[in-house]
Amino acid sequence: MSSREGRRGFLICLEGIDKSGKTTQAGLLALKLKALGLQVVLSREPTDGWVGRLIKELLRGRERPPAVVEAVLFALDRYQHVEEVVRPALKAGKVVVLDRYYYSSLAYQGSAGIPLAWLRDLNAFAPRPDLAIYLDVRPEVALARGHAASKTVLERLTIQEAVRRVYLQLVEAGELILVNAERPIEAVAHDVLALAREALEERGLLSRQPYAGEL
Repeated sequence: MSSREGRRGFLICLEGIDKSGKTTQAGLLALKLKALGLQVVLSREPTDGWVGRLIKELLRGRERPPAVVEAVLFALDRYQHVEEVVRPALKAGKVVVLDRYYYSSLAYQGSAGIPLAWLRDLNAFAPRPDLAIYLDVRPEVALARGHAASKTVLERLTIQEAVRRVYLQLVEAGELILVNAERPIEAVAHDVLALAREALEERGLLSRQPYAGEL
């Protein structure tokens, strides 16, 4: 059975390098879509489940785990997330907004040398998103955000540069839609909402209304 078969909801994911604003923008988008009368589930990866907590602990360490270990752990966390949160919400006809999804595995573990084809096979269980947005920020800009104490082992310039290159390849391939996220939060939120509304309108899940200037 196709991962898209039988779905009645709508899946949106926001991707980007660390400190690109994904969490902020996912939260703002969920609030706006709820205000438009839609049933929305906001979630993120890695999750707060036991595998997700293990991932977060490992990434706070001094040394990066082997890329293949990262890939398998993220896939395990994602499988539980899909089965317990994402798929049930989609079957219930809800809009799911995700802060990171399987594109993160392609970008992070792919840039570390794991073949993208293998990573895609590993994550083949995950439903394809209806809208995948990439928030583009140059690594040197992103790494200047936040506090040094909160940074993970992945937040190094060379790693983030390599990750961004893969994301941009996915944009070029048409898998992700790029939004310039170096602008003010409100401007980024406007563009993210516009993309979401257009996609939802095309699916007949939202009536067409003017939204110029909305946030």
